[in-house]
Amino acid sequence: MPDAKVFVDTNALVYAYDLSAGAKHHAAVTIMRDLWDSGRGITSMQVLQEFFVNATGKIAKPLDIMTAREIVRDFLKWNPVTIDGELIVEAIDIHAAQKHSFWDSLIIASAIEGGAGTLFSEDLSDRQKIKSIVMRNPFKQQRSS
Repeated sequence: MPDAKVFVDTNALVYAYDLSAGAKHHAAVTIMRDLWDSGRGITSMQVLQEFFVNATGKIAKPLDIMTAREIVRDFLKWNPVTIDGELIVEAIDIHAAQKHSFWDSLIIASAIEGGAGTLFSEDLSDRQKIKSIVMRNPFKQQRSS
């Protein structure tokens, strides 16, 4: 489905702004540009929180707080999935059934809730399908970077 939404996990978002990430940075920039141009990008409040923490403190050249703040503000245009009680219960069910970490299960549940067909993540099994979501690792070829 070419028009299906694509959910972006934290690592893909961070790589887009981490100039030290080499080939992963370039791949992430291409992905983000395509998702902005097509309007198919989606993410969650969890991802935006994780992005802020990682981009301002855990990458080789951290972003300053105000730059990261503006990036988060820009991604609010994607109408990020909000985590509520029902989504947490769904994540628990995914966690129990699939044995993913709770946090990864919450990402999967958010992607499903947001209507995505694809979830871009480096942390999940490439091509695994859970419910309506297919996991894709867009950095698979860049792992040696």
